[in-house]
Amino acid sequence: MLSVDIIILSYARDSNLRALTQQAIDTLYASEDAEKVKFQTIILESERKLSPYQYDNTTTIYPKEAFNFNRYLNIGLKASKSDFICFCNNDIVFFKDWASELLKAMDADKKLLSASPICPKFHPDSEIYPNTGIRYGHEIRKEISGWCFLVRREIFQQIGLFDENFSFWFADADYANTLKKYGIKHGLVTSAMVEHLDGRSTIELDSAMKQEMTTEQFWYYQFKWEHRNYFLYSYRRLRSWLRIMTSRFVLRYKA
Repeated sequence: MLSVDIIILSYARDSNLRALTQQAIDTLYASEDAEKVKFQTIILESERKLSPYQYDNTTTIYPKEAFNFNRYLNIGLKASKSDFICFCNNDIVFFKDWASELLKAMDADKKLLSASPICPKFHPDSEIYPNTGIRYGHEIRKEISGWCFLVRREIFQQIGLFDENFSFWFADADYANTLKKYGIKHGLVTSAMVEHLDGRSTIELDSAMKQEMTTEQFWYYQFKWEHRNYFLYSYRRLRSWLRIMTSRFVLRYKA
């Protein structure tokens, strides 16, 4: 029997989002024969008001730290034990045998340390279709699906932990560039299907939080991977921070 640790990030601010997370868990356990693939699921729940609630069939962790996408992935990684780890959003639906197909591909190619499933609704827009073989590469939202990717634990001996300077946006682009930097093979396994419901957890965030999770990350990405001037990055980060603080003050004042 193969064992896979599933790391799911959740922000269940209301009953609908809590149901969204549970839907991901339910489709996960319905997707595989439990005698062939064993899942151990760790939920990183940002909504601390739910504590000590545990989602069905999971270990639910309520981190003390403020939400940071890569930091939460690292917390889940440190809590995991299996040789295979899958990092996931909560706004996804798992299809039958998705994990078996990924594991089969990685068993056939021992150098394939990282793999993503295809989204049957999203990928066809890029003319990438289910059951068309393995597509190797590092392009985000094509070969690399940041909402769900499975790795061999040994990969972290080469790349280290996820860079926590990326709190949300560009986290997938940073991962893609890191794989390329270390010459690590990644593949989109088109026989493994996981549907992404795209942005269900972030659609209702206020403008200040969205800016904090997006714009600031762009400046850091340019600094890290495009070798932009550090002082320019620092200036833009400060300017972005001031806009965020001003926006939050205005929102509180209006309330």
